[in-house]
Amino acid sequence: MELTPGIIAEKKRQVTENDTALHLGSGSLPVLATPAVVAWMEHCATCVINSQLQPHETSVGTAIDVLHIKASAVGEWMTCRAELVAVEGRQLHFTIVATNENGESVATAKHTRVLVDVERFMAKLK
Repeated sequence: MELTPGIIAEKKRQVTENDTALHLGSGSLPVLATPAVVAWMEHCATCVINSQLQPHETSVGTAIDVLHIKASAVGEWMTCRAELVAVEGRQLHFTIVATNENGESVATAKHTRVLVDVERFMAKLK
């Protein structure tokens, strides 16, 4: 199936203790950590395309430019929305926004993933 710009995925998630900067070691406060935001954003981007990939295909993240602009407490609910905005050969470009339960932007990102053949990709690691 052809991947077409404009497809979107949205995922909701609650901030837990395991998502905090204190827990992940990226800071000293019990607030949502930037590494957790990045992981959520990448996951949301994969949800945009995974159902359209062939069984032998996957995608790997190659770049992400994130602005983490608002702190979030443990227990807050977040919504992550990823949109495929461009396809250039095997490169897939996304815009991603994470918002809190009040609809305020918590983080934004531009993200690039590359389509790969799973077997060939893993063979390169041996």
